[in-house]
Amino acid sequence: MSSVLGAKGQLVIEKPIRDALGLGRGHLSVQRLVEDHIEIRFFPPEHDRSLQGILAPLVHRKLPPERWDEVRAAAWAKASGEVPPEDER
Repeated sequence: MSSVLGAKGQLVIEKPIRDALGLGRGHLSVQRLVEDHIEIRFFPPEHDRSLQGILAPLVHRKLPPERWDEVRAAAWAKASGEVPPEDER
């Protein structure tokens, strides 16, 4: 596929390529000159969809609200190396 560069320097990304990459309105493009060609990377726009429940399949136990502070402190201690990894609370 080929396209002609427009008068304002605009270039159309062909639909099959947009579809294959899942590109749509609002995607940010970052262009970089690499030797004799351009590399373009696309990043999705921010969304306003709810992420509530997205981690539910990964939760293996329920925790009463009054224990959150205790468990959070233990997780930070473990992550920072203050507590050996095998010491589960």
